Amino acid sequence: MTATILYTPATEGRTSSLPLRLTLAPAGTAPALLDGAWWPHSRDLAAELPVLAAALDPLWGRITHATVNPAFWSVIPRKVPVDGHVMRVGWFTAEQDPHKLLLLSYRTGRWDLLVIPPETGTAEAARLMAEAANPLNPLTASGLMAAAEQRRTAEEVEMAVVAVWDSEGGHAARLR
Repeated sequence: MTATILYTPATEGRTSSLPLRLTLAPAGTAPALLDGAWWPHSRDLAAELPVLAAALDPLWGRITHATVNPAFWSVIPRKVPVDGHVMRVGWFTAEQDPHKLLLLSYRTGRWDLLVIPPETGTAEAARLMAEAANPLNPLTASGLMAAAEQRRTAEEVEMAVVAVWDSEGGHAARLR
């Protein structure tokens, strides 16, 4: 069973009161390539990371560091205030998967989360979140995103084939 967290920040001063969209792998499962998925509402790390860290601090201990690949983030703050402490933020280009967020806690360790782009549709995001939280998932963050793109392309091709079939009389021929 995976843990899906819908956390609405109660702290004043937050830039967003939208619920946190996060799914984590079941507690006690064997280490996997990903520990879950995060679906931020925007690409604003300064607004999104404090909400994520505030929700995870009680579960994992104080989140002290986060790293991202700058491919999808326009601004990467060096420090982010989180409910009474400061989380440091770093970035790596070649070393870190662009679709992954790495979180560190002194008390418990490291977690790798798939970052689902904010513009992703609800159904696709739900599928990606479930796949990332599955401890048997063999794919990396970019592997999951590539598989999702292949699914989307296959569905578009299928819809185009059906549309051509119907426009050429295939649907009408089946009804006769």
